[in-house]
Amino acid sequence: MSKGNSNAGMRKNKKTDLTISYIALVVISIIWLFPFVGLLLQSFRSYDPKVEYGGMVDYLIPKTFSLDNYRFLFSGETNFLKWYGNTMIIAFFVALFQTVVILCVAYTLSRMRFKGRTFLMRFWLVLGMFPGFLTMICLYFLLKQLGLTQEGAIPGLILVGVASSGMLYYVSKGYFDTIPRALDEAAMIDGASRARIFFTMTLPMSKPIIIYTALVAFMGPWCDYIFASYIAFGHDESYNVAVAMTRWVWTNDYQGYFTRFCAGGIMIAVPVTILFMLLQNYYVEGVTGGSVKG
Repeated sequence: MSKGNSNAGMRKNKKTDLTISYIALVVISIIWLFPFVGLLLQSFRSYDPKVEYGGMVDYLIPKTFSLDNYRFLFSGETNFLKWYGNTMIIAFFVALFQTVVILCVAYTLSRMRFKGRTFLMRFWLVLGMFPGFLTMICLYFLLKQLGLTQEGAIPGLILVGVASSGMLYYVSKGYFDTIPRALDEAAMIDGASRARIFFTMTLPMSKPIIIYTALVAFMGPWCDYIFASYIAFGHDESYNVAVAMTRWVWTNDYQGYFTRFCAGGIMIAVPVTILFMLLQNYYVEGVTGGSVKG
């Protein structure tokens, strides 16, 4: 067989492989996006019985498109805006404080050597393997004594979200390990302190891991249901959107609130989707950079 025929055969095989790969990716994307498309379409279906049935139906595309469900969310008939604001406040402050704590702990473990450092890192890794809900009862009674349940659930959830964040150091530490120590040593020779090196040299070079850490920290309380429902139990003003919308379908007519529930789900997904679309490059770089070294 000639070299030209061999190259043509290789190109044909490569083209076939790419075609199969693209077809598989399209099929996987359709399967993955189907629930989200269904949620979006159902959110535009009216819950007014005079227009269209507002409960669960056996068809996907609404017969009549309407903004009734979104008007309901922003009307005075529900505390959705209050719940949405609670979720935003908790997620923002947890992301802010947790990012600061994680970066400080990770930098310390990456750059400094002290007695018990290795034991501490191993102990935190083992401790992190235990599910957080094992401490729910103890945390509840502790927060209750401090007045941080029900009416005070919002600061209580922020405190719990930040309290143990230092144990999540490992990805950030791996990223800091990739930054040459020679830069720190050169700065120290010039008289720079550890704090100055951290704030003026290390952090400007660590934008990907900062954004990754903040996004992960933000997602935790944004999607939290179990602990949030436990701490804010019975106090409507302290609910986040996950707890409140679950109460909708528990304590109200599920069929009548289904389309409203779908509209609320879309509103919850919007900020997270925007954040990931704007910061996806930094997010990926932070994950890959932090996994190079342990």
